[in-house]
Amino acid sequence: MSPSNAAVSVQAQPWQRVCSRADLVAQSGVVVWFEGRQVALFYLPGQATPVFAVDNHDPKSGANVIGRGLVGELKGELVVAAPLYKQHFCLRDGRCLEDPQLVLQVWPVRISGEQVELGRC
Repeated sequence: MSPSNAAVSVQAQPWQRVCSRADLVAQSGVVVWFEGRQVALFYLPGQATPVFAVDNHDPKSGANVIGRGLVGELKGELVVAAPLYKQHFCLRDGRCLEDPQLVLQVWPVRISGEQVELGRC
């Protein structure tokens, strides 16, 4: 394969497998390693978007605990409550409902067949 073909191949495949669908836990979080970071995946079957990917690092406490947070709905938003200080982060865009200065990074995520894949930001 020539170097130009390799570059095309990488660009054509922006998704990376991080776990299988069987690794997900309904209404809960699991943590995966992706590009040097811990990413919390939340699986909410029955929702229009059934899986969300956010940073596992809690910006308020500094601990990697977001994947252990409780999921729910608050003010019409699907959220995860951080385990230590209980601030609520929107799963869709990572913003904190209580403190707009706190934000979690979010990643594009999809279920492809039986695989869970994350996209690069």
